[in-house]
Amino acid sequence: QVQLVESGGGLVQAGGSLRLSCAASGRTFSTNVMGWFRQAPGKEREFVAAFTWSFGSTYYADFVKGRFTISRDNAKNTVYLQMNTLKPEDTAVYYCAARLYGNSWSRPKDYDYWGQGTQVTVSS
Repeated sequence: QVQLVESGGGLVQAGGSLRLSCAASGRTFSTNVMGWFRQAPGKEREFVAAFTWSFGSTYYADFVKGRFTISRDNAKNTVYLQMNTLKPEDTAVYYCAARLYGNSWSRPKDYDYWGQGTQVTVSS
């Protein structure tokens, strides 16, 4: 089992920044992929960013490239999502997710564990 707890969401004006955190506990040594997804009201959950331990690679959705950065602090078992130049369309609940084995990263069904989500609201 892996437990994920997100934090850092809130209300910010367009053009502002937020940093989301995802604290992982439990079977973290088996985790190979960590990802961030988001879901806006009435829309499907969509991929935002991910990294794989096995390849040391990061991946981003096109709509966040150049604005968002995924990173991790191994000592704290924490993954971050730095979000800059936020836009109203970034408003959503943001979820952290973990995949234990394998390297797929772009679809919600690729992941084994999910956090409870944190709300991000960007005002215009």
